[in-house]
Amino acid sequence: MSDTPVPPSPSNGYEVPIHSALGAPILLAGAPRGIAILNGTISAALGLGLQQWLAGLCLWCIGHSLAVFAGRHDPDFAPVILRHVRQKGWFTC
Repeated sequence: MSDTPVPPSPSNGYEVPIHSALGAPILLAGAPRGIAILNGTISAALGLGLQQWLAGLCLWCIGHSLAVFAGRHDPDFAPVILRHVRQKGWFTC
């Protein structure tokens, strides 16, 4: 044990570990959570409410597969698409 003093530095004593979950997107079965919930709700309404079981199952499979595919490329694709749709065009009057 040596009693050598630690030189002062601006970050001395202020290191905080950041958990990796803080930067990871929130996914539900591979798809963004909001899109997966919306897709499941619409498919359940079609399958249970209108009693179109096969159509609801097909809609869920296709919708979830597309959401997973898009979520793998960019987990934040839904807010980007919404912002793109809401933004007014440059030359639009």
